[in-house]
Amino acid sequence: MFMADIAGVRVLYTGDYSREEDCHLCAVEIPQFSLYFNSEKMAKTIRRLAEKTLEVGESVSGFLVNKAFTCQIMALDDLHVFSQLSTENISQRITIAYNGAFGVLKHRLKQIFESVESLPDEESEGPAFRVHERLTVKYESEKHISLHWRSDPISDMVSDSVIISILLILILITSYC
Repeated sequence: MFMADIAGVRVLYTGDYSREEDCHLCAVEIPQFSLYFNSEKMAKTIRRLAEKTLEVGESVSGFLVNKAFTCQIMALDDLHVFSQLSTENISQRITIAYNGAFGVLKHRLKQIFESVESLPDEESEGPAFRVHERLTVKYESEKHISLHWRSDPISDMVSDSVIISILLILILITSYC
């Protein structure tokens, strides 16, 4: 069904039926109507986020889940209850063969990265330092160092760049020997 303007006369076209005559109604016979749509959406907080009553203007932090035209905001801890998704923290570790001086490695990484801080010996068994507060470099033995980090996109990027830097430092050390 659609409205057509033919020779200045508005006509409502109701269909095309092959066995019946076409039916046309003049615009005078068509009642006027208007549709109004509410553009506001409402989302309900559920489980842990619903335990506390929010004040006007107070913000809430969580996941927005749109299911069957209803919006719900839930905490990360509640995600496994309402979906088949799960969240995990992954700690990664890599050991690299490194026969250079640990102090030289720290000095070179300080030249490349903005934030390199030593860790106290109580926190790590032996010399260690942190790069960008995300990656820990530990001295394991005279021939090995290890890198430890929690996996997330930024930490993975920092660890990749530190690993490449260490390998380049190793190439420089072996080329001068």
